[in-house]
Amino acid sequence: MLSPQQAAGAATRLSIRRAPRLFRRIGFARADGTYARLLARIARIDVLVIDDWGLAQPRETEKHDLLEILEDRCGNRATIMTSQIDPKHWHQLLGEPTLADAIVDRIINRAHKIALKGPTKRKDETITT
Repeated sequence: MLSPQQAAGAATRLSIRRAPRLFRRIGFARADGTYARLLARIARIDVLVIDDWGLAQPRETEKHDLLEILEDRCGNRATIMTSQIDPKHWHQLLGEPTLADAIVDRIINRAHKIALKGPTKRKDETITT
């Protein structure tokens, strides 16, 4: 199995961010005046992986930040989202219907969906006591 870095290739700019940390960083950027610069930097990343999206109810600002990120990247750069939540439940998770439509439209319409099944790969079965 290839790691995301191997799959992206050595010359590709790749960033893997857990959603909570990404949105916390964006919040800090909004507070310190570097919000536009950070969004521009995120827009230039060739492959952005947003990991663990939807584990918690997104705040209103996080929904808008996600829409901005996706709008900047849509059709230009690759965005990979991982989630424990089935995409058919994302509208409900996002709440506000118009905003949910805008976000889900930018994610789902051009997506290649891969549903993983089976036991977790994070579990180390070799540990003995």
